[in-house]
Amino acid sequence: MGLKEVLEISKPRIVVLLVITAVTSMYAASKLIGPELDYFALLHIIIAGTLASAGSSALNHYYDKDIDPLMKRTSTRPIPSGRMKAKHVLAYGFSVSAASVIYAAFTLNLVTTFFIALGIFFYIAVYTIWLKRRNASNIVVGGLAGSAASWAGWSAATGSLDILGFLVGFLVFVWTPSHFWCLAMKIRDDYAEAKIPMLPVLIGMQKTSNYILVNTAILLPYSLMLYAFGLGIVYLIIAAISGGLMLAYHYKLTKNPTSEFAWKAYKVTAPYLTIILLGVALDAAFHYRI
Repeated sequence: MGLKEVLEISKPRIVVLLVITAVTSMYAASKLIGPELDYFALLHIIIAGTLASAGSSALNHYYDKDIDPLMKRTSTRPIPSGRMKAKHVLAYGFSVSAASVIYAAFTLNLVTTFFIALGIFFYIAVYTIWLKRRNASNIVVGGLAGSAASWAGWSAATGSLDILGFLVGFLVFVWTPSHFWCLAMKIRDDYAEAKIPMLPVLIGMQKTSNYILVNTAILLPYSLMLYAFGLGIVYLIIAAISGGLMLAYHYKLTKNPTSEFAWKAYKVTAPYLTIILLGVALDAAFHYRI
């Protein structure tokens, strides 16, 4: 078991995205709500968040070891390719996930610890084990795991979760279907081969593209609505531009519902979350309202 394999089962890109989610939320909460940012707490949320994401990702690898060989995208993962033993991945995933919750409990507050544990629970128990192989709502409900990262960051700064903090975190949940369904359209055949009930497998590419457009049409006004709950002009401009670009691409996707164009739409959708959360942080730094 080498470092390369450990990194692979930890899904570093997801780790980075979730840590950015937590850190930007924590920074924004410290500026908008207070108290002043505690840099030791910031370091602790980075460590706890990294461990939580890496551990739950490894557990996802372990649970999906039977279907990963059936899909081209996942057939070269460490377990199906024989580079790691399943029991080692399980041990790593469980121990690192547990370590994240224990670490948070000792270095952060109990509200933050709860949200870190909630994120692990939603990704493993709700999404991976319960819904992924059974219901097309799998990725929709699973999106709450990402929301939990934002809530953990917000509560790490404030010690609690107010309505603005909840709504900022819920933005991740609203964004997730548009993001993941684009990917599902790209690799529809893989999911069909593994009998995973992703939306394009069940209802086809055209209807899925329509669902994506509807979801994005909900996401855009939702994101703009956060201005009414305390965010400012900087955020509003960033949300309008980035959300409008997504909406335009997803409209084009309904006119060309192919895996090739879905991949283009995915590349627009993927950075949206980072951009919008950086917008929240920038807005908090340069807060201005009309």
